[in-house]
Amino acid sequence: MPNPMVAFQGERGAFSEEAVYQLLGRNARVLPRENFAGAFQAVVKREADYCLVPIENTLAGSVYENYDLLLAHSLHIIAETNLRIVHHLVAFAPTTLARVRRVYSHPVALAQCSRFFARHARIEKVPFYDTAGSVKMLAERRPEGAAAIASRTAARVYRARVLRSHLEDHKENFTRFLLLARKRSASPGANKVSIVFSTRNVPGALFKCLGVFALRDIDLTKIESRPLRGRPWEYFFYVDFMGNLREERTRKALAHLKEIAEYLRVLGGYSSAPR
Repeated sequence: MPNPMVAFQGERGAFSEEAVYQLLGRNARVLPRENFAGAFQAVVKREADYCLVPIENTLAGSVYENYDLLLAHSLHIIAETNLRIVHHLVAFAPTTLARVRRVYSHPVALAQCSRFFARHARIEKVPFYDTAGSVKMLAERRPEGAAAIASRTAARVYRARVLRSHLEDHKENFTRFLLLARKRSASPGANKVSIVFSTRNVPGALFKCLGVFALRDIDLTKIESRPLRGRPWEYFFYVDFMGNLREERTRKALAHLKEIAEYLRVLGGYSSAPR
């Protein structure tokens, strides 16, 4: 689709916006939303063609809210991308690193830059609601001696300066994003499938469900459980596995699982992102 409109959570310049451009190119248009639910609703209400949401980070783990939103909406996963998270120290002239006394950012971003703060003990960490939002706030208020930790895209959007790059403690800091649409994609080259299922709370039930994949040598790449609301101590299981929905072994595995599980839904078939 040329010039697609893509909704995401956060302010302009968020890492989600970087992921949009990485996956779809610079011709993509972006629609910021205050929260993840708003990004999903933008697609449901046809305000956007797609939404792009984070589902897991290699350091912080899964984004549980988006697993729940996947179940609550009839949207389909049609693509994914893995974005390397690079944290930049961003400020406005005449602020320099020597003048910085406070740094604003999302709590997760601040925590991922602990070595930087250890080396600069004079700098106070100030939690803020959003990485890009912290740069937006600096652009509007221009507080003295203040900087933000955010993406390079945020610096470009708000015309700020990047004082330092690669503040993150770990280079292996990646966030996996899912692209969601109203219609299911049926790409012949797709090699990954995401599903969600529930099962009876009896001994061996989960073992039998996962066994349908093991019997066919299907590689599971992710499994996540979320509470099944209204039924305490029971769960939905989200599973990603390598395969194509047109393959015989994939179709047989899902048919077998449907016989065992109480509930089964295919969330999408798509091409896996390069590792």
